[in-house]
Amino acid sequence: MAVKIRLKRMGAKKRPFYRIVVADSRSPRDGRFIEEIGYYNPLTEPKTVKIDDEKAIKWLKNGAKPTDTVDKLFKENGIYEKGKENTEE
Repeated sequence: MAVKIRLKRMGAKKRPFYRIVVADSRSPRDGRFIEEIGYYNPLTEPKTVKIDDEKAIKWLKNGAKPTDTVDKLFKENGIYEKGKENTEE
């Protein structure tokens, strides 16, 4: 089963809000997911991003592939650096 970390769109029309979820790559964008690991709100100033570091690192180590947008959010929030720190200990 190919697992992806991607955004699930929520909110009203013209007012997007996203949840960062781990889902099977074959399931629909807003469909069934395995686990929710955070959220992203692009409308606030500055943009609000909340990610559960431990869950994100666990899924990345288990082979989940982040989408391009989620990959960018992970880099901006230092998820990859935190993952490297945990492996060195």
